[in-house]
Amino acid sequence: MSTTPQLYPRAHAERNPDKPAAIMAESGQTLSYAQLEAQASQLGRFYQTLGLKTGDHVAYCVENRLECLSLQWGAHYAGLYYTFISNRLTAHEAAYIVEDCDALVLVVTAKTGPAILDAIRALPRPPRLYSLDPISGVPLLSEALADIDSAPLLGTLEGSDMLYSSGTTGRPKGVKPALTGQPLGTTCTIGGLMQRGFGVNETSVYLSPAPYYHAAPLKWAHGMTALGGTVVMLEKFDAEKTLAAIDRYGVTHSQWVPTMFHRLLALPDAVKAKYSLASQKVAVHAAAPCPVPTKQAMID
Repeated sequence: MSTTPQLYPRAHAERNPDKPAAIMAESGQTLSYAQLEAQASQLGRFYQTLGLKTGDHVAYCVENRLECLSLQWGAHYAGLYYTFISNRLTAHEAAYIVEDCDALVLVVTAKTGPAILDAIRALPRPPRLYSLDPISGVPLLSEALADIDSAPLLGTLEGSDMLYSSGTTGRPKGVKPALTGQPLGTTCTIGGLMQRGFGVNETSVYLSPAPYYHAAPLKWAHGMTALGGTVVMLEKFDAEKTLAAIDRYGVTHSQWVPTMFHRLLALPDAVKAKYSLASQKVAVHAAAPCPVPTKQAMID
């Protein structure tokens, strides 16, 4: 038996194809590991047909939806850099990031595209545009993929995310790590940290209550699906709906900013008592200091 790590959706699709890789918390819409693997391979092949090569760049401006996982892994499978752009930026801010990272492809949605497309098209070297939803003048990604094989994409090297700073001191700065140069599925730094630090494994269920374009949801979702767990994604944060999701899906690991803690604690006791949080093992917080009394109240 091979001892080479298998840190990608394909390994889990082969062992447990129907297991949910991701679930939308409110609707219950599910993306299985078999679907994630097929979509990632298909998108990776599509990028190859466009002439993209290892180390090239793609960008995504999408709201929280199941396709986030497929878009991320599709670029990773093709050995590309990928940047998820905040859908709260102005058109010119989004266009700056697209130009700065030299994105050759940009994928948008009906919610995110109309506000930024004019600025994107005005760039000196605009990327190829695709949309997940119908937008006049923008090809549908699903139609572009219609004739692309979804069989496993083999022989590629790992890609990587490329994050941008918040831009509090001038324009946002891109953080571009070196590619590992390793075959697909052999390394996952964040997955290793999640295993060692927080006991994440293939039985884990991770709640992501924040926008996917933030560093933590993006990286943890990648690590969770590399390890074979399940990502439960909120469309947007709502305190009571968050507790309902933990109860409904048996969430074991969750990730927060302290403001979310305050909103959870502010719920009436009767509302909080409606939901079981017994499945929770680890709640990780970051992004801002957390007052000790707030942390103790959350532990309680």
